[in-house]
Amino acid sequence: MTAVTTALHRALAADPDLLVLDEEVAEALHEGRPVVALESSAIPQGPAFPANLDLALDIDAAVRASGSVPARIALLGGKILVGMDKDRLEQFATDTSIPKVSTRGVGLTLAGGGAGGTTVSSSLLAADLAGIPVFAVAGIGGVHRDAPQSFDISADLVQFTRSRTAVVCAGAKSMLHPAWTLEWLETAGIPVIGYRCDDFPAYLSVSTGVRNPHRIDDLREIAAVAATHWQVGNDTSLLVTHPISEADGIPTADIEAALADATALAEAAGVSGPAITPYLLKAIAEATEGRTSAANRAVLLSTATLAGEFAVQMSLELAERAGESR
Repeated sequence: MTAVTTALHRALAADPDLLVLDEEVAEALHEGRPVVALESSAIPQGPAFPANLDLALDIDAAVRASGSVPARIALLGGKILVGMDKDRLEQFATDTSIPKVSTRGVGLTLAGGGAGGTTVSSSLLAADLAGIPVFAVAGIGGVHRDAPQSFDISADLVQFTRSRTAVVCAGAKSMLHPAWTLEWLETAGIPVIGYRCDDFPAYLSVSTGVRNPHRIDDLREIAAVAATHWQVGNDTSLLVTHPISEADGIPTADIEAALADATALAEAAGVSGPAITPYLLKAIAEATEGRTSAANRAVLLSTATLAGEFAVQMSLELAERAGESR
């Protein structure tokens, strides 16, 4: 069974009354055209309206400009939406009460009929069900720096062990421990490939100073690696990392200094668990006088562009393999 037919079987296995594909997304998947899955939690929980809506639309436009169809995922009315038009995006952008929902909350949210912005983990769950093999996000979750005491490890990492999806990203979020995150991924059998970069990126900074396990400079070669990874029976994700540009990034030393101060404030305030990441990000933004907002926008757009380009190569690779198997 090829990766293409496996994705199709997964999509067909999903309850059609539960998974609602936007018409454009459904048509692209049916025709074998490239599609990029995107999360939605940053829309209601990110910048204030209308900046959040403008950013979401710009990310979608970046994916389209790269030759792919954007498929933003969200939960609404007991359904998993795969693909959101402008009206739906605006609905999420103007309602800050919509919570972010990871995998553990998907069933609760769907059964309750409420709305939810999907995180990386829940978006991957839906992308896998829909048969979308490429997902874009600027920064993944990972192992927190206080994990030896808190056991705080992102659900993103666990979901990578369950979803056959290539995740295009700019590394892990800045407050995480890059070496421990890579170690966790290695143990879980998740390939990590740097696209034209030797070092594991640092989300808002170019480098963590930790090497990527692998480097490949051609997207079609990476697509072949992903397809083969799944063909041999692996049911895990594959990470494709590429950093923010030097011009848009923030020096690592500045981020580390801001993070140290923010972490001390969080400990004093008793902030922990799911609240720690947004708390630290906000504190870092304030400490860097808003430079993180500009950097975050830049890396979101560059990652979306790269994911769109990669999805084109992924679709070509999967189509070629499907043709050879006939």
